[in-house]
Amino acid sequence: MQSKPIALTILDIVSVIVLGVSTYLALFFAPTEAVMGNVQRVFYFHVGTAWVGMVGFVLAAVSGIIYLITKDMKWDRIEVAAVEVSTMFFFLTIVLGSIWARPAWNTWWTWDPRLTTAAVTELIYVAYFMLRAGIEDPEKRARFGAVYTLLGGLSAPITFMVIRLFRTIHPVVIGGASAEAQGGFDMTADMRTTFFFALFAFTVLFVDFMWHRLRVGKLEEKVEQLKLKVSM
Repeated sequence: MQSKPIALTILDIVSVIVLGVSTYLALFFAPTEAVMGNVQRVFYFHVGTAWVGMVGFVLAAVSGIIYLITKDMKWDRIEVAAVEVSTMFFFLTIVLGSIWARPAWNTWWTWDPRLTTAAVTELIYVAYFMLRAGIEDPEKRARFGAVYTLLGGLSAPITFMVIRLFRTIHPVVIGGASAEAQGGFDMTADMRTTFFFALFAFTVLFVDFMWHRLRVGKLEEKVEQLKLKVSM
């Protein structure tokens, strides 16, 4: 495997710094929300992980389309990396959302439209890895994976829009809120600063993880090619 690029090392350091700053802003800089109290501070990481999770799922779908057109395995590696990193972040989104929901809604989980679609989205991408694990031929695996991410990618915009289309208790913080929303709040200037910095921090972290996963993907591809040569 090639030595670690200097740019990636710098990105690693920047990722740690911005995540640390984001944590400080969420815990100490942003004011305590009047109704929900300190548990509302989870919101900044909850939205940050959801943001990069959605971005990754869309990126995977786009990579799948490009692979189907070009047949270039590079796009399959990007697709796999995007799904793997985003599935991890989206799982954190669900966990953080449950922590927030317990004091806000008096329950860890409810089959609200947003929570239901989020759970379905997570399961869709967990099944993606099960699909790939069952196919030995690299090109066939890449083709099936590309089609799957294209169809699975539809779940991301549905999950984003569901609270704007249906009656739901999940708050809409940015944009028009539902009359049924519970636990919503108006952000102060300091809250908005913390919110947007968290989005930036998790975007940097997403890029960093993607770069690392792509390097691992190249190594996995070389190992697989060696196995195929030995089996011939």
